[in-house]
Amino acid sequence: MNTSTVDPSEIAKFEAMAAEWWDLNGKFKPLHMLNPCRLDYITSQISAEFDRDLDAPVPFKGLRILDIGCGGGLLSEPMARLGADVVGADAAGGNIPVAQVHAAQSGLEIDYRHTTAEAMAEDGEQFDVVLNMEVVEHVSDPLAYLTACKTLLKPGGLMVCSTINRNPKSFMMAIVGAEHIMRWLPKGTHEWNKFITPDELFELISNAGLNPVDRKGFVFNPITWSWSLSDRDLSVNYVTASVKPA
Repeated sequence: MNTSTVDPSEIAKFEAMAAEWWDLNGKFKPLHMLNPCRLDYITSQISAEFDRDLDAPVPFKGLRILDIGCGGGLLSEPMARLGADVVGADAAGGNIPVAQVHAAQSGLEIDYRHTTAEAMAEDGEQFDVVLNMEVVEHVSDPLAYLTACKTLLKPGGLMVCSTINRNPKSFMMAIVGAEHIMRWLPKGTHEWNKFITPDELFELISNAGLNPVDRKGFVFNPITWSWSLSDRDLSVNYVTASVKPA
């Protein structure tokens, strides 16, 4: 029997917002704004790891990709368009019908499932890539969760994991700014004490049995109202890449 790291109170937050996943001006507006930057990092890491040409028509053909915590499919759909065999999994069951309907409307075949990383690992599922974006700060046991993600990877597989740093700036930006001032997210969406510093995440990833190979910051520019990748500024949102030993 698998031991789940799902936090029921965290799942309830996202269940309540499920219908708004594809509303560009709704509660997930921050993710829609961030998505091009996330995709830039994800596609560059996958293409480098698996020697794929991003200019090819379907560069990720033959790759099996898991989007864990897939929500409404904001990352699953681009991966499917690039030719990957995509499984989108989410512990919040209300997200799955939303994702399924949107994929059907978009003419995409994506295997969406209401399940957890632990359950899939127990079932022996294996993937070339695990996308683990903005999830680790919402689970009850980050190390157990990341260990399940490692189990889900084939030897030589790639995990891309993003989260939020824990410091006074992230409290002001991700909670006070995003939830209270801009009202991009409902109050209480994030808990500052669950945020994880880059060094802590690298240690967790290493302890889970993966080799961290890269990390970059996602930086928001309030002048251009856009996100960009940074080699130096990991002070709020950041992303990591790690590889399972072959």
